[in-house]
Amino acid sequence: MNITEQAERLANTYADAILRLSYTYMKNTDDAQDICQTVFVKLLTQPREFDSPEHERAYVLRMAANACKDLLKSPWRKRSCSLDAFMEIPAPEEPDGSVLAAVNQLPASYRSVIYLYYYEGYQASEIGQILGIPTATVHTRLARGREKLKPYLEEYGYGNASVSEKL
Repeated sequence: MNITEQAERLANTYADAILRLSYTYMKNTDDAQDICQTVFVKLLTQPREFDSPEHERAYVLRMAANACKDLLKSPWRKRSCSLDAFMEIPAPEEPDGSVLAAVNQLPASYRSVIYLYYYEGYQASEIGQILGIPTATVHTRLARGREKLKPYLEEYGYGNASVSEKL
């Protein structure tokens, strides 16, 4: 039997069973179809001889279950989610004009240092230990962060007072 006939036989015999089983694991039709394709590719690239049709069916379904489990525990799957999940997330709120909203618009390196210094009350040396950077770098980022914060504060209507007074 050539590979085309083998593929047709496998698809006609096992496609529905693999899709149903995969859907019970994945809860998603697209993922179930991907699993089905993966199983068929493995079956066609690594042919095996079976004692009986029951043994072949058990092997194919076990292969599908294992493929589902592998996908569910993959690191990629843990770091991603479906687009449907994003439909439930509300749109970001408009900035409320607070100083914290202005601080949150800074780049991450400045934002973390300013937040830890002004809002959490840590000293520069403590911030350096927390972030794993030298104390001099903390002082530099505080100074640069204050400079970058000035336009944001003016945008929120805080005028020309110094940044330190507003925080």
